[in-house]
Amino acid sequence: MTQNRTGSGPSPTARVVDGATVVTLHGEIDLLVASHLSARLDALTAGPRPDLVLDLRTVDFIDCAGLGVLCRTRNRVHDRAGRLRLVTDSAAFRRLLKATGLMDVFEVYPRLPVFGDD
Repeated sequence: MTQNRTGSGPSPTARVVDGATVVTLHGEIDLLVASHLSARLDALTAGPRPDLVLDLRTVDFIDCAGLGVLCRTRNRVHDRAGRLRLVTDSAAFRRLLKATGLMDVFEVYPRLPVFGDD
């Protein structure tokens, strides 16, 4: 298992578990951190067939810029024949995904682990 930290924004941490890159996000995902986070996720999805898990359980707030980052990441992963999973236990975030028509776009799980053939 490896671990990396970035220096600003929501301070995402990344580790590799069973071949999947698990990124834990914290705090707020908004316009102020969107470009930094997008660049970090771009780097993590640059290769072929990325397997990315975004753990959003400690995210307090996400705005339209944050949703845009998630959509961009989903499209990058999809274009590279990979897989993206979101982990959240937040009913409010699930309602936001439903209200924006994105619930069926993402694989959403309430907890880790989400590895294997689920």
